[in-house]
Formats: sequence, structure tokens, C-alpha cells
Amino acid sequence: MRKIQEYMIQPSLPERLRPLEGLAKNLWWTWHPDAVNLWSRLDARLWVETNHNPVKMLGLISQSRLDQLSEDDGFTTHMDRVIYSLNDYMESSFWFQKTHQPRVGDIKIAYFSLEFGISESLPIYSGGLGILAGDHLKAASDLGLPLAGVGLLYQQGYFQQYLNIDGWQQELYPDNDFYNMPVFPERDDKGNDVKIQVPYPGRTVTAKIWRAQVGKTPIFLLDSNLPENRDADRTITHQLYGGDTRMRIEQEIMLGMGGTNALKTLGISPTVYHMNEGHSAFLALERIRLLMSEHGISFEDAREMVIASSVFTTHTPVPAGNDMFQPQLILEYFSEYQKNAGIDANSFLALGRQDPFNNQEPFCMTVLAIRLSAYTNAVAELHSETSRKMWNAIYRGLDVHDTPIKNVTNGVHIRSWLSEDMWGLFDRYLGHQWVSEPANDTVWNKVLDIPDAELWRTHERRRERLVGFARDRLKTQLIKRGAPAGEIRTADEALRPDALTIGFARRFATYKRAYLLFMDINRLKALLCDKDRPVQLVMAGKAHPRDNEGKTLIKNITHIIRDEELRRRIVFIENYDMNVARYMVQGVDVWLNTPRRPLEASGTSGMKASANGALNLSVLDGWWCEGYGVDTGWAIGGGKEYEDQAEWDFIESKELYDILEKEVIPLYYDRGRDDMPRGWIKLMKSSLSKLNTFFNTNRMVRNYTTNFYLPCAMRAKALAADGMRRAKELGKWKKTLAERWSGVAIEEIHTAKSDDLRVGQMMEVTATVKLSGLEPDSFKVETYFGSLDSKGLLAHGKPAPMNFVSKDGDRAVFKGFLPLTESGRHGFSIRATPSHPDLFDRVEPGYVVWSQR
Repeated sequence: MRKIQEYMIQPSLPERLRPLEGLAKNLWWTWHPDAVNLWSRLDARLWVETNHNPVKMLGLISQSRLDQLSEDDGFTTHMDRVIYSLNDYMESSFWFQKTHQPRVGDIKIAYFSLEFGISESLPIYSGGLGILAGDHLKAASDLGLPLAGVGLLYQQGYFQQYLNIDGWQQELYPDNDFYNMPVFPERDDKGNDVKIQVPYPGRTVTAKIWRAQVGKTPIFLLDSNLPENRDADRTITHQLYGGDTRMRIEQEIMLGMGGTNALKTLGISPTVYHMNEGHSAFLALERIRLLMSEHGISFEDAREMVIASSVFTTHTPVPAGNDMFQPQLILEYFSEYQKNAGIDANSFLALGRQDPFNNQEPFCMTVLAIRLSAYTNAVAELHSETSRKMWNAIYRGLDVHDTPIKNVTNGVHIRSWLSEDMWGLFDRYLGHQWVSEPANDTVWNKVLDIPDAELWRTHERRRERLVGFARDRLKTQLIKRGAPAGEIRTADEALRPDALTIGFARRFATYKRAYLLFMDINRLKALLCDKDRPVQLVMAGKAHPRDNEGKTLIKNITHIIRDEELRRRIVFIENYDMNVARYMVQGVDVWLNTPRRPLEASGTSGMKASANGALNLSVLDGWWCEGYGVDTGWAIGGGKEYEDQAEWDFIESKELYDILEKEVIPLYYDRGRDDMPRGWIKLMKSSLSKLNTFFNTNRMVRNYTTNFYLPCAMRAKALAADGMRRAKELGKWKKTLAERWSGVAIEEIHTAKSDDLRVGQMMEVTATVKLSGLEPDSFKVETYFGSLDSKGLLAHGKPAPMNFVSKDGDRAVFKGFLPLTESGRHGFSIRATPSHPDLFDRVEPGYVVWSQR
């Protein structure tokens, strides 16, 4: 092979325009419209052609244009204003510094995710998980939270979509040019690239560390496409969600174990680690290994340190969506780790199994993350209920509703998704507080003061832009597809800027049910083709490359759209990305969502639409269970679920048509002499004022900080103090607990029963517990009480504490009081679970004993 001599060429910017280089390297500009406008002003055509990539644009723009702009007072004044805003932002103190840092001191949170959706100019995302991760980083920056992201820098990222002449999805995988993207290599003191070594079976893989800056928040990205690696290893960071099971485990080793080592190499010592979905759960194993190596402690002691400082967020509401690996594959990659850790293979595999004694059960990344985290949370209230059912077996012996999976409902980074028109409107009527305090409901109540005409004209401008964008994209698609000239000409007639516009955009998985609106074509035509009350539909979304059902659905819809009556009223925009999403959520009147409940973990696209004044029409699933009200939008299905899926689809499609026909369309077209839909505008204002205050990432990241990050940081510091004395004591105690727990039993129960129990009284209960050699303070003993159902079972039990009274040999007596709060048939049982001051109320999986008499 010939030797290539590599060299780098930098943009040749006039001295006056040099600040643009720094601005291009900080993705802060993505949520500041004045900065976005500055880039567009540089060269509007090139800005679009580079997919809004300022780094690439600076390398392509002509020298004459740069020289011209350096002498343009208007442009340089605009640039100075933006640079001043960036510098002021980077130097300011925000919520965390003002509220928590004086008390907790210096902490650092590491946020691991397999994908990040920050900007279309950094295409390392596929959909909702990545977009949420990107919004999390932006909110952390706005709050001044000391957080760093960790991920992979994909050479090709997720695929680009186009449809062939038959409407069948095709995939393109263009290479990313990292040197013309808003990322830059980490360098050491000598100016060399910073690289790490990640062990794999029989070899070591080298990864280069890149950095992207998201306001105040850095994100470190690993790249294995290096000449020193063998060809197969160079592809580890090739594609997002590409390859087979072996590729997936190798990517997740790179993310979790490699990412942990990358932070260590950079001199960053996180206090708390947050795993965004189970893909990064191997980080917990690597942290255990590092603690054992650096501090000479046991696997058990190191595990306690890791648990105390780890947070896990689960996003997937179906078991099949969670990564699982066969035991043989896990041992192939981790047998050496397991031996060096001093634990046997079954004990290692038990870390990823719901039933640690089932040797046939696969190794699940979600289970690994749950077992090695202090906190596990779901991303919506309904999702937390679903997750408790899914993972209850880990906590065998606990009722489903007691499974310790908490909830932090997702939000969106409003400023990243808000139209510039709406931004200006908010500035005028809400003041700057909507930026600095987006979770303040008193701020959003001021939306009600916006004049109807001004709000409506603002929204109409955005709809007009969406229509123009959709026409341009449709024409480009048809030309590339080789469509007839007559069909291409109709692209200019597609959609109307004044018609009621419905948006539907998401991954084309079958459970999302994009087909629901197309189940009765005649009725759909009657709704869309009404001359007096026209309705139109803008759609977008990708199917996974291996999801032929999803691809077939896209194909079928595109065939329907070709109907002469529908082709001007329905547009499918190919290659759904962040840019397409912005146009859609900013321009539609109604955001439609039709998942099969409860398979939508949260969903955030509807939040982005509502932030721009669109109204949601959605199945009661995910976030909409919390967001829906008669004054915020419309609900499909009433929260009901059916055994027969065909019947389910029929019922909810009919309800969808009914809501559109009888509620949505009449409200939109109910106009006065001024042609203003006053009722619609009233609902828009109500939705804006009630939803924006809660469904934003400012509130979400504050929740994570106060509920998880800070408690984890405090407990980790407590366990690490004095040479990790408390962590070692906790590990020793748990080892004793594991050895003796099987002998624990609740032997005798006594109650001061009466035939005349009355509401408002207390009933005394005592229980004798066989300690099995443990001390009484190793137990939390509770009565578990509630009303009984028709089968004599506790329908929804509640715990009440019992206190230690006395000890006699290996028995201890505990006493408590049951509150009699309501009349009827009730019952109780007694349960014992482990208790230790350094468990910090964490529920230990698999340790619960119930009374049997």
C-alpha cells in the first residue's frame, strides 16, 4: 500500500472574522436564533447545502465573500453581538452554582448515551433517545450543571433515507467527515491526539477521543476507525444500530468501558455516572475493575461504591427492546474480567439476570444497570408502571407497585425547537424569564395576555414556511425518484398554506400505528377533500433497515398518497432528521400520535409541537397521559386496552375520525368576520400555558439533580471517606446477609384484635422474627396492609413500620400499629427486608421475607 502523508488545511478567515471559528466549535449557537441568523447571513445558500454545519461552511465559502463581510459593518456588528452573548453565557453562573454548589462543593456528572441528537450537523443520532440526550446536555449547560456527555463518534451514523419509485425505503450511509464537523480531537500537552486502549478478547482496540462543546457542557466521543486497528475493529464505531449481536456487544464495551477509561485518561473523575438506557451498563463493571486495581479492595466492596454513585434511566417498554446476550457470548468477552474479579462465572452472569439462579436466562443490559445503580427511573408515569411490571422479577417477593423504579417524565429543550417567530412573541409578552425560568408556571400564564391576532399571524407564518419547505422537498424527492414530469409539477400545488395541517412524524415501527388514519380511505378522503374545510397531512419517519413491516407500511402509505384526490393533500417528507422535525413541529396545527398503549415510553415530539402552539391529538400513552386535559388537546382511546389488536385498531381509528370530524375540524374553521378561529386560539393559549411549564428539560434535569445526582454524590462521598471504610463495611455486611438470609423467617404474629374495629383507631401488631444470626438492626420489619379483593388478596398494599422491642437468642420481637383509615374488609401481612444505614433506603433485589402464618 502507498503511504499517505496527511496534512490539515484550515479556513483562511480575515482577522476581523476570526471569532467565527470559536463560535462554530460551540454548539451553543443551535439554540440561539441570533447566532443561527448570523450563519445564514454569511451565505444563505451554503448554509442550507451544508445542512447547517458552520465548520464545513467556513471551509467552503469563497475568500472574496469573507473579505467582503469583514468590511461589512452590519455583519461585524451582528457577529460581535453574538460573540458577546456566547462569552457572557460561558462566564455566567446559573442555577446549580447559585443553589447547590456552595453546599455540595465540586461534583461532576458523567452522562453516557449510545446516541446524541444535538444538531443535524453532528449526525450521531437516530431518534427520540438521542434527541432527549442532546436536550439533556443543553439543559445541563443552561443550568450550570457540571455534566459531561460520553458517546461514540460514528463514521456513518444512522442511515439517510430515500424511497424508490415503488415507495420502498432505501438506505444510504455516507461517511461523516469529522474534520469538517463541530467536533475536534482532544490533545495532550505535546499536541498529540489523546487515545485509549480498550481490551477485547485476544486483542486491544485503540480509540481516539474527540470532543464537541454544547454550551458549557462537553461531550467526549470515541472513534475506533484508526489505522492501528484491524479492519473489523475499525468498524466498531462505524454505524449506529448497525451490525449483528457481536457488533452490538463490542459497541457497548467501547461505550461503557472505553468511555469510563476516556474520562480517566482526560483526568476527569465523575462523582456520579448516569446511564441513559442500558447500552452503557458495562461502565459499572469497568468502574468496579478500576476501584479494585487502584485501591486494592474486593469486588464486593467496589460494587458498593459503584452502586452508590450510579443512576439508570430505562426507556424501553417492551422486553424485546432491551439488549440481551447469550451467556456464552458474555463469557467469551468477560471470562478474563470475571476471573480477575475473583468471582465465578455464574455469579458474574447473575448480575444480568432477573433470576440469578436460572442458568439458561440471557444476560440483560437493563438488569445489569438496575442491579448496579442506586436509582432506576422510567420516563413517564405510565412508563414507570409498565417498567415495574417488566422488572418486578428482579425484586422477587415485592408486589409490582413496590418495585423501586421511580419516574422522571421527559421534557424538551424548548429553545432548541421553538420557531424564531414564536421566540420573539414570547420575548415581547413573557419577558426574559421564559428563557431563564422555563419551569415557572407564572411566566407561562402570561401567554394568555398575547393578543389573539398576533399569536395567530405568527402561527400562520410558520405554517406557510412548512408548506414551502414540504413542496421543495417533495419536488426534490420526485426528481431523484425519476417521477414523470407531470407528477413533479404537482409538487408546487401540494398543500395549502391556509388549510388545517396535521403532522405525523416518528419511527415507522408497527406499534406506532401510522396506518390508523388510513384504515377507512373513503372517510379519510371525505375529511381531507372538503372544499369548504380542507385538511392536509404532512408525514415523515424512517423504518429500521431490518424492519420490513415498517418499510411495507411506508410503501403502502406512499401508494395511497398517489391517489389523485390525495396527492395534493398528503406529503411524505423523506429522510426525517432534526431539520425536518423543526419545520414540522413549528408549522403544523395538530400533532398526531397513535401508538398502541402502553408501548410509547414517553414520546417528546408532541411536546416540541405544543411548545410552538400546535395542539396534540394522541392516544393516552407516554407523556400525553400527564399532559392531556380538555383544555390542552384531544385524547384517543380513553386509556383502554384490548386483547384483540384488530378490534383495538378498528375502535381507535373510528374514534380518530370522529374526533377530527366532530371536534378538531369544526373548531379550526369556526371563524368570525375577522377570519380568526377564536376558540382554536383559546385552546392554543391554554395548551401553551399549561404544557410548557412542565414538559421541558429545565424541569427534568432539575429533577434528576435534586432527586438522584445530589443524593448519589453525597452517599458516594460518605462511602469513600476514610479509605472507603464504610463501603468495605457495607460489602462485608452484604456478604454476611447473603450467607444467612435463607434462614430468616417471620414466626409468630399477634394482634390486639377486636370485634368492634372502627375507622380512626389503631390496631397493635407484634411479630417474632428468626434472625438467622443477624442483628435486629439489620432488618426493616413492616406490616403490609390494605383492602382485600374478591379473592381475599391485598389489592394495593401499603407498608407501616414496626419497631424493635426485644431480643431473645436468635429471635426478635417487633411491634407496630395499623391505621384503620376506611371501612370494609381488610387484611395485612408482615414482611422483613434488609436494613443498613449505608443502603440509603435502597431496596436490595431478591431480599424479602413474608409471614407464612
